[in-house]
Amino acid sequence: MKKFKSAITGNLDIFIAQNEDECDGEILKWQDILIHGDPEGLKSLATLLIKLANTNQNDIIDLPIGAREHIHLRPKYDLSNSSEQVILGRLDAKGTGIFYDRFIPKK
Repeated sequence: MKKFKSAITGNLDIFIAQNEDECDGEILKWQDILIHGDPEGLKSLATLLIKLANTNQNDIIDLPIGAREHIHLRPKYDLSNSSEQVILGRLDAKGTGIFYDRFIPKK
């Protein structure tokens, strides 16, 4: 069996913070996704993101039309033990360029 080699080097910690604050008698709740890393970990994440952005999805034979290339980052293998699992993916679908339905563009 081939040993898994992560594309992430260095240290990365990715987690969700639950936030709550009171403003004018109203409780506001929100979440933040925090991405922290040492220089090597952040640079390897940046390299991975650039590789994903530059991938020509049409050249990936096993990727069906309408699917999106993506990469899983897993705690204990790619990320710290205290991290959440993360999926980095393309927004545009292979062959169509269509974004998924839940996407709402920024204004």
